[in-house]
Amino acid sequence: MTALEQYLGGLSDKRVGVIGAGVSNMPLIRMLRAAGVRVTVHDKKEPTELGDGYATLATLGVDFVLGPHYLDALDEDVIFRTPGVHPRFLEKARANGSEITSEMELFFAVCPCPIIGITGSDGKTTTTTLVSEILKHAGYTVHLGGNIGTPLLPRVDTMTENDLAVVELSSFQLMGMKHSPHIAAITNLTPNHLDYHKDFDEYVQAKTAIYRNQGENDKLILNLDDEVTRSLKASGNLFCTSKTQELANGVFLKNDVIYIADGGVRRELMPASDIRIPGAHNVYNMMMAAAVVQGYASDDDIRAVATTFGGVEHRIEFVREKDGVKYYNDSIASSPTRTIAGLNSFQQKVILIAGGYDKHIPYDVLGQPICDHVKLLLLTGATAPKIRECVENIEGEHPPIIEVENLETAVQEAAARAESGDVVIMSPASASFDRFKNFMERGKLFKALVEEL
Repeated sequence: MTALEQYLGGLSDKRVGVIGAGVSNMPLIRMLRAAGVRVTVHDKKEPTELGDGYATLATLGVDFVLGPHYLDALDEDVIFRTPGVHPRFLEKARANGSEITSEMELFFAVCPCPIIGITGSDGKTTTTTLVSEILKHAGYTVHLGGNIGTPLLPRVDTMTENDLAVVELSSFQLMGMKHSPHIAAITNLTPNHLDYHKDFDEYVQAKTAIYRNQGENDKLILNLDDEVTRSLKASGNLFCTSKTQELANGVFLKNDVIYIADGGVRRELMPASDIRIPGAHNVYNMMMAAAVVQGYASDDDIRAVATTFGGVEHRIEFVREKDGVKYYNDSIASSPTRTIAGLNSFQQKVILIAGGYDKHIPYDVLGQPICDHVKLLLLTGATAPKIRECVENIEGEHPPIIEVENLETAVQEAAARAESGDVVIMSPASASFDRFKNFMERGKLFKALVEEL
């Protein structure tokens, strides 16, 4: 009997609550019902708002608690928290004896193969994808998922102990986690998601849960050039990355060449200029990926991926060239630091489309980079006034600023004002939730609008 079968068998006489009736929870609900577990689905949406999902769930034989008071009746023996619901809303249920867990927590408990977990404020998706590609090149069967978009729990039965699971983890998923991966990596930590977390300290506490339960045989990868991650203490073995200092154990950059050091012995990996995806931040991502795969992949595997991997969709993604103007989709940039990284990827001043949902994070760091790297700023969404203010607070010359109603108008304005040789990049420095389900939907719309020009 597998660990998952044992776990599901232990739920046979218990009531289970699942918070959230979205697509991502459907595999979990199907799995529970297939094992004969009694399930109650809690969701703030009404049946009509759930659409076809409601009928699907009803067919599975679940019970429902729907509507604005969907969390009031939480009293099941075991409750699966969706990442979008902060644990503080479940304290009453926990105090009354409910066990609070999550799909990700269960996956960590029953996964038969080593888990590599990657988190951070910026670069975690690209780093996670690079790690997966390098390990696949090395011959491993790799299961890629987590916050990157694919639920891994339903795939546990297909995994073997010789496989590797590569998991991107958000702060939402990590809150309350009692398991840590065999290899944990934190790219950097800057203020983010402060509309969800009560403050930056809570955000950091959530992120650092990725390694707090590591053992002495586990490994933690930290970026020593980031002020916050530099101060963290490892539970397992520490391996680091740096662009500013030579390391005895880690991956570092010197004279634009990437080196790997192990036990004080260093070897040359590759020139940073050979990395195919553009931008100084992607040198960091590549160095982090190289650090993560040590012991699993060769330097040749790393170089093969670094020189051929073209990047992840919505991350400084080249869309098209029209009338000599190049358009880039950087919809993933939901924070100022990500947009700054995008701006630094180009040698010239760009036309920037920015703005979106307000996560209540500071924007003052964005003012000077926009003045230095932007020739025309097009703003839309709830954060437009904040971004305008941070630019206008900078002394000296500012780029022209135009506020527009929506993304459609922004693209039209950019195309009308761009000249041959210009670069137009949508890098919002803001979340997408004011007008879109997620950053992917926003990016796809931008690409469609550009293709229609």
